[in-house]
Amino acid sequence: MKTINTLFIVIGLMLSTSFLSNAQNARLQVIHNSPDAAAAQVDVYLNGVLTLNDFAFRTATPFIDAPAGVTINIGIAPSNSMSVMDTIVNFPVVLTAGETYVAIASGIVNTAAYSAIDPFNLNIYAGARESASMMGNTDVLVFHGSSDAPTVDAVETHFPAGTIINDLALNMFSGYAALGTNDYILDITDEMQSTTVVRYRTPLSSLSLEDAAITVVASGFLNPAVNNNGPAFGLYVALPTGGPLVALPTVEYSQIQIIHNSADLAAEMVDVYRNDELLIDNFEFRTATPFVDIASDINHVIGIAPSNSTSSADAIASFNVNTMANESYIAIASGIVSPSGYSPNIPFDLYIYSGARQTASMMGNTDVLVFHGSTDAPTVDVVESLRGAGTLVDDANLHEYNGYLELMTDDYILDITTSDQSTVVARYQTPLSSLMLEDAALVVIASGFLNPANNSNGEAFGLYVALPSGGNLIPLPATSTGVEEDASNVLNIYPNPSSDYVYVDLSFEGYNTIDLLLFDNAGRMVKDFGTHEVYGSSNKILDLSDVPTGSYFMMFRYEDSYDMKTMNIFK
Repeated sequence: MKTINTLFIVIGLMLSTSFLSNAQNARLQVIHNSPDAAAAQVDVYLNGVLTLNDFAFRTATPFIDAPAGVTINIGIAPSNSMSVMDTIVNFPVVLTAGETYVAIASGIVNTAAYSAIDPFNLNIYAGARESASMMGNTDVLVFHGSSDAPTVDAVETHFPAGTIINDLALNMFSGYAALGTNDYILDITDEMQSTTVVRYRTPLSSLSLEDAAITVVASGFLNPAVNNNGPAFGLYVALPTGGPLVALPTVEYSQIQIIHNSADLAAEMVDVYRNDELLIDNFEFRTATPFVDIASDINHVIGIAPSNSTSSADAIASFNVNTMANESYIAIASGIVSPSGYSPNIPFDLYIYSGARQTASMMGNTDVLVFHGSTDAPTVDVVESLRGAGTLVDDANLHEYNGYLELMTDDYILDITTSDQSTVVARYQTPLSSLMLEDAALVVIASGFLNPANNSNGEAFGLYVALPSGGNLIPLPATSTGVEEDASNVLNIYPNPSSDYVYVDLSFEGYNTIDLLLFDNAGRMVKDFGTHEVYGSSNKILDLSDVPTGSYFMMFRYEDSYDMKTMNIFK
């Protein structure tokens, strides 16, 4: 059998020899879009001459010269035809000299086998283009050739360019849309745009289609099961050069959460754009979006603009974001926008973490991702000092993520220390259990300034929690980094080691009440000795008779401070 490329040459030879009397020609491209299994491959006869042998479904000829001003009889026959006498349908066509045409064979030959009733036909469009009408564009002609699909619209949602095709019915051409050569996303919707039937990437730029004109064909069945299990619905591109139609891929998604952590007063409230679309209006410092869907494998330009912006052109910073399908991301905006007033002046940027979690990886845990976003804070360690969990994050550098901590859901104390752990910079309660964060994943962000006076009196340093559901970041309550001088006697417990009892000296000033609690080395509370009034000089005797031999921590909790004392019990 002849190859299709050979047959294209035959077409040209046939046309030049069979119609020598006609000196004027038209240009013609033929596209096979009949999903009927009986027409999966066809032979095409032109005025009785076999012109295309085994012309396959979803292929196209290139644009060729065709005689104008005379009747051309186009006959379609099964692929095993022996002559023009085997044709099952004939179409007489008269072309106009100097005109360019796209002819699409579509519909059903054997209607008895299909529920979608769309008789086989040749649909011809005059005014076709082989190149874009304007340099830098891609001109797109759309044909609705899906027999069981309703009247549809095509809406571009990435830039967004809006409605490109309106009320396109079966076997209709849309007319050309002249688009800038970009990578688009097309939503195929019902005619009311209330339901998205399917969503496709339309990568005009990635396919190097600048200056080209193409035909996009809606092809196949929305419901193959009731249509002889025929080919499924899709959008396919016919190039001017012909050949197999190019399938447009459906859109796959990733998920992303955006967190605003720029403590610069100039960025206290911002507008966020995705390409030219306003994505978040008046996005406030220390707030987060929920996780939202974002089309993957396509470039998104994220622009950050002042809160009074009118368009993406007002953006003060822009970032290219391209995500992988089925992946989750955290994106934290942090750093300084202003040219002066901040020391050090760390430039504003968008910091992206892949592999984000929305739930804990193990039931009963809380997974915690730590991000250092305080521009004037040094490299720090994060040490857990209540449950004895020790160093959780070692050498957290500015604008670094430190991977997920998989913690049992409990109430913890986090010490932010210098990298050598010689100095506790700040201490925070981390009440994962009290906040009912079991099975959750969250982000803890070091935010604000250690020295606001050197940073335009901006927000002070703190640890803040972003939940997967978004909203205002939750401040972790700060607690004392040590015992007040007038409360130092609270550490006096004796005897130590103990057996069945222990004395606690409550002779100090500055606090009215104190809570006494006993924890084991695993951080589990063993005994709550209750709340005690503090007055004058007095001791409390605590009963340890029911506490087994072991090493323990006695916690002294008073107002917003606490301290711990190691003790041993022997029986």
